[in-house]
Amino acid sequence: MKVIFNVDAITAPLTGIGRYALELARGLARHRDIETLKLFSAYHWVDDPEHALRANRTIATLRKRLPFKTAALELYTQMRGTLFRAHTRRMRGFLLHTPNYVLMPFDGPMLTTVHDLSWMNYPETHPVERVRFMDRHLPPSLERARFILTDSQFIADEAVQRLGVPRTKLRVIPLGVDPVYRPRRPDELATALARHQLEAGRYLLVVATLEPRKNLVRLVRAYALLPAALRAAYPLVIVGARGWLNRELERVLGPLEAAGVARRLGYVDEADLPLIYAGAGAFAFPSLYEGFGLPVLEALASGVPVLTSNVSSMPEVAGDAALTIDPLDETSIRDGLVRLLEDAPWRTHAAQAGVERARAFPWSRCVEETIAVYREALADG
Repeated sequence: MKVIFNVDAITAPLTGIGRYALELARGLARHRDIETLKLFSAYHWVDDPEHALRANRTIATLRKRLPFKTAALELYTQMRGTLFRAHTRRMRGFLLHTPNYVLMPFDGPMLTTVHDLSWMNYPETHPVERVRFMDRHLPPSLERARFILTDSQFIADEAVQRLGVPRTKLRVIPLGVDPVYRPRRPDELATALARHQLEAGRYLLVVATLEPRKNLVRLVRAYALLPAALRAAYPLVIVGARGWLNRELERVLGPLEAAGVARRLGYVDEADLPLIYAGAGAFAFPSLYEGFGLPVLEALASGVPVLTSNVSSMPEVAGDAALTIDPLDETSIRDGLVRLLEDAPWRTHAAQAGVERARAFPWSRCVEETIAVYREALADG
């Protein structure tokens, strides 16, 4: 089969959607059933997934300088669509898949991946320009798509309830986890942890973009309520790129940073991140809402006890391998953190159960199930 895959989302620093697009592009590139794979980024073709990551640096820089400005975003979308149509006008027998919501104009069969509906459910946690963009451009994409992929059954159900998408158009395909996320020996961890001034097994890790939906303000407040000795034993370490609308996070985190029991590492490169996961004493991810929750899966695979939310897709991903809490209740989060850090028998069980749970989510499964939907779309003519 012949596939056009949109790789705009493969932009450093990689977030969940970028990771999904990169892993899927890599899998498609080496799959025996893909006769021709064409990767389109912004305004041109790129050679391979790694080329996309390099080529998209210019677009990433532009987005930083003009973040979500309505006129600029609309102009970029219009220009990209015009260029894509010019590039593909004579291409026949191809299927188009965009892994990031909004489809480009194309005359053949199309698929899109909808990762979540956060801009509808939590519009206050997004820049207003992004909300307007999605409200304007997603409904036509859903109408034009032959099939719509979602990362979880939770999002598929929301697409039916909130967007009126027919169930017959929806296909649920979970994300995957890279084998680099696994339990590690102390000697494997030593260099990376020393580089970040971390002690193996002696920190509480959070991996999340610093934006309101990740619920970091409530997590920090709950962490501040822990006994001083427990905070000293497990400093809070936050890994993630700077996001948006996080003034309150700055306010509540500042005193803990000044006291030496909280640190922000910012964006951590891909070589060190799996080691920082595996070296953690525990992992917390009390997000308000996720379409999947890839950091939860990465922590489970790393053999680290996990606390996450009891809402949206997170119980679907974690199964019985994680401790779940009410993300809106700071007391629930605090009590969960106490158990996460102090209940030794549960911690031992959770570490083992998490590794076993993660084995059900290889990226190869995501690739194979996606290609099965391609076949279905092409068979429908």
